[in-house]
Amino acid sequence: MTRISSVSKHSPMNRRILMVGAALGILASACTSEAQPTDERAGIRIAVVTHGQSADPFWSVVANGVRDAAADLGVRADYQAPTRFDPIEMSQRIEAIIAAKPSGLVVSIPDAAALSAVIKRAVAAGIPVISINSGADVAASLGVLVHVGQSEYEAGVAAGERMAAAGAQHALCVNQEIGNAGLDQRCRGFGDALARAGKTSKVLGVELANPDDARQRIAGAFRADPGLDAMLTLGPTGAEPALGALQQLDSARSIRFATFDLSPRVLEAVRDGRMLFAVDQQQYLQGYLPIVLLTKYVETLALPGGGKVIATGPGFVTRETAARVIDLSARGIR
Repeated sequence: MTRISSVSKHSPMNRRILMVGAALGILASACTSEAQPTDERAGIRIAVVTHGQSADPFWSVVANGVRDAAADLGVRADYQAPTRFDPIEMSQRIEAIIAAKPSGLVVSIPDAAALSAVIKRAVAAGIPVISINSGADVAASLGVLVHVGQSEYEAGVAAGERMAAAGAQHALCVNQEIGNAGLDQRCRGFGDALARAGKTSKVLGVELANPDDARQRIAGAFRADPGLDAMLTLGPTGAEPALGALQQLDSARSIRFATFDLSPRVLEAVRDGRMLFAVDQQQYLQGYLPIVLLTKYVETLALPGGGKVIATGPGFVTRETAARVIDLSARGIR
């Protein structure tokens, strides 16, 4: 478990207040200039359970958003996740949190079959729940107040449309967590968009616990299918072995490559033309906004969204914009 401290290391609080307040109009009364907790807020405890570890380059930014929001608002937030993708362990962690009766709960929902029952138990116990990142399609049915993230299927469609426009004919979607509903939806949307454009695609499953094996499997897929001319990975950790695989292949072979989500190395690859684009779901906001929303819900019972999705993506970082985002990513806020 990673405990989120009350000291922010990133951008000044007022800058974040302007950014988030402009979107939701709710932070002006939520923070003082020094983010000192009120007596009421000192007792607000928000638990965050996701399927992504805070050491992961994507999820570390989510965790930074959680920490910064807690510091700005003067509340306590605890971020925790299994050491690897394991919805059953997630369910067990949430069960323990229900017994502790926090003021609010933030969860990702990568596997609705494994997590639906325990999320419903949290709601039945009177704990307000917000979901993030994955689970937009099932959140409302579980009693979740609002989902903060993107539609993974629609994001996959957008990536497929952009890849087809770039000239891809036969693409590979590399999935590092087969069975993760959000990642499966990304590949499905990607393939559907390509099919509508008269192109083809297929999915390759890899295990990132062994990056060398993942790299060899990706390179092997291209060697076995000379018609493959494009590839989409589903996150920065999947993009790393894919970049290595492309270096092993014939340099004369033109392969269009893109990925979901940002990291400094991904952004450098986009900037240098080794990737066409990165799909940006602004994961910092996926950590930051739920803490704000739950704090205000505890205080006022007011909440935007009405059981809907507060969309943080998809957006696209391209070669033209990558340089401007690199510094923000290095600071852990993009």
